[in-house]
Amino acid sequence: MVSFHAAAALLAATSAMPTCIGFTTWSSSFPAVPSATRSKAVRPLHATEAFQRSLLEAQLSYSHDFAPSIDEHVSSASSDNEDHLQITTDSSAVTLADNIASIQNSILRIAASTDRGQNAKTSQKERVSNLIASLESNAPKHDSEEGSSTTIPSYLVGTWELLYSNTQLFRSSPFFLAGRSTCKTPEQAAQYNWFCNMHRAALAISTIGDVRQVITKDGRLVNEFEVRAGAIPFLSYFVPSLRYSGGLPFTIDGAIVSSADIMPKTTMEWELYMDTVEIKGSNIPILRNLLDSENVALKSRDLSQLLEENVDSYQVPKPVLRTTYVDSDMRIVRDEDDNIFLYSKVSSSEEPTDYSGVLADFGVASLLEGFNDAITKIYL
Repeated sequence: MVSFHAAAALLAATSAMPTCIGFTTWSSSFPAVPSATRSKAVRPLHATEAFQRSLLEAQLSYSHDFAPSIDEHVSSASSDNEDHLQITTDSSAVTLADNIASIQNSILRIAASTDRGQNAKTSQKERVSNLIASLESNAPKHDSEEGSSTTIPSYLVGTWELLYSNTQLFRSSPFFLAGRSTCKTPEQAAQYNWFCNMHRAALAISTIGDVRQVITKDGRLVNEFEVRAGAIPFLSYFVPSLRYSGGLPFTIDGAIVSSADIMPKTTMEWELYMDTVEIKGSNIPILRNLLDSENVALKSRDLSQLLEENVDSYQVPKPVLRTTYVDSDMRIVRDEDDNIFLYSKVSSSEEPTDYSGVLADFGVASLLEGFNDAITKIYL
């Protein structure tokens, strides 16, 4: 095992020599370095810990084929820094942290360009799946003792926004996860997949907004699925004399909010016990008052208990979610079909979104405000 301190001493002794190329000094016993490489030489640096790392990386990069005495892994702890350092013979792997950041950036670029995976091609989904598998194989280690059967670890608590999925975004909801859990055979699962695809196709006129999960310390998961659709999408349908085939900038907004209790099997694997489904933040006049009433919430748990008591073959669906990667900013979850849901942490808040401030006016107030700011500019 080569010592970082020995490398530093070597560096200090050789950095001023005219034959110093990059971070390494090549003796006459080593093959000549190509002139193209030699032209990229940089000025000597001080023998800091970071420089020691660069020295060893360059040495491993250039001499891997003719320096078999170098260990596959070189590691040490600096006297000034107790952090453990490790370098591999793979010159492309500068540091684990850099690799992870690069992988995450590659995933996010595809997610952004495909509307969270909704418009992703098969090749792009395969690319993201491979990148995510790389992340999962290097997942940070967390304290397994944190959290319990009744509490959730702090690193999973908070508000998370869905950034990518290789399936329909609404399938992140406990409601649709529970629906999949009722399928007992591969044929039934395939039929459910088809149903979900047709469900999205039937609602293609709508636009999916933010999709969030709020996870609380005491084991509650709230999924918020915001959606918007044109209130009057095709005027000619209502007024045939008009040749204009577009619509008016009035929208129907709302959020489908489903909640479930988390029942941890392990710290990273949960069963979800579906509870309620509600429509919140609707901007439809009159209907808003009705939807805000607790009486119209779908209480699926009560229905499940009723079926369980009266139908011998019925079992309460409890879908399983596995967290396969989590750090301070990103969380990756897989369902029982290995579908991927990638989230970014928005905040540490455990409070669901308050939709009470949404006006029930089809967005007219916002439209008029925008018109005034852009055109009339009349302010009182």
